[in-house]
Amino acid sequence: MSTLFQPYTLRDVIIPNRVWMAPMCQYSAAPDGPGAGAPGDWHFAHYAARAAGGTGLIVTEATAVSPEGRISPYDLGIWNDTQVEAFRRITRFLASQGTVPAVQLAHAGRKASTERPWKGGAPVGPEAHGWQPSAPSPLAFAQGHPVPDELTAEQIGEIVGRFRDAARRALAAGFEIAEIHGAHGYLINEFLSPHSNHRTDAYGGSYENRTRFALEVVDAVREVWPDDKPLFFRISATDWLEKAGWTADDTVRFASGLHEHGIDLLDVSTGGNAPGVRIPAEPGYQVPFAARVRDETPMPVAAVGLITEAGQAEKILANGEADAVLLGRELLRDPSWARRAARELGATVHVPDQYHRSV
Repeated sequence: MSTLFQPYTLRDVIIPNRVWMAPMCQYSAAPDGPGAGAPGDWHFAHYAARAAGGTGLIVTEATAVSPEGRISPYDLGIWNDTQVEAFRRITRFLASQGTVPAVQLAHAGRKASTERPWKGGAPVGPEAHGWQPSAPSPLAFAQGHPVPDELTAEQIGEIVGRFRDAARRALAAGFEIAEIHGAHGYLINEFLSPHSNHRTDAYGGSYENRTRFALEVVDAVREVWPDDKPLFFRISATDWLEKAGWTADDTVRFASGLHEHGIDLLDVSTGGNAPGVRIPAEPGYQVPFAARVRDETPMPVAAVGLITEAGQAEKILANGEADAVLLGRELLRDPSWARRAARELGATVHVPDQYHRSV
């Protein structure tokens, strides 16, 4: 039997297969007004197509816990009840197809307030629905980016509360799994890495201090997220810096701590916290980082990054390098990738009744 199409159980949630959709921003929500941050028709069609295509678990794009936590003014959010109601339409449909709906709770930190990628992705100000970003330290992400405001200890506590409130709303919206976004140079990653965290208080300096904010967020979310539902954490396993950055060793150490605080699975990515670094991008280039966490800690892992072929995904799981795979761009290219992979591997996957004649 194909490992890729075996069910996977975390807490009381059974995920029908190991083909999972990685969070990918669509930059398609209203930037302001009563519907700001709420998913609309595009988001419904986007996620519904992948569910109908057999994907076992779908993680929504980075969903901001506050307006200023969005990467762009056009990102999704879950800071009010209007957004909750709009998400219910999506989670109901995903569940009807046997797909487990998951939400990624996020805060963009110093990388917030940028234009949509197809408009150049540069920072934007109030004249283009933008705002002043905040971060652990007043360090711009890159040339041309604004110097962010340094968060006070009181503001850090408020953001922790925002994650807690967002988790409550995610539960009300029908999500079965929540993921905390601690990767790609966004706020939590900024606290973790000495490259972006130059603080000298209880949230900076030592490893224990730099991981404090992340663990406070995890504890706050786990406090309101039911015991029978899993909680994921997405991490950049390395900054790809030769010095003064977050490393694979840090990730292994941190994974054990996250497990003790109630994280059920580590979603292992890399990079995003420093511009201009050299990343050896090739098929499966991030898988070794996931495999190391799985080998050296009690934490289950999902692997991501240029996983495009059914045989490749199957081999990752069969070799024990990960417990599941997350597909990104490949699912943009082929919403029914899971159905095609099942045919190639001689496995079965859910097919909607309306598509039965395609089998």
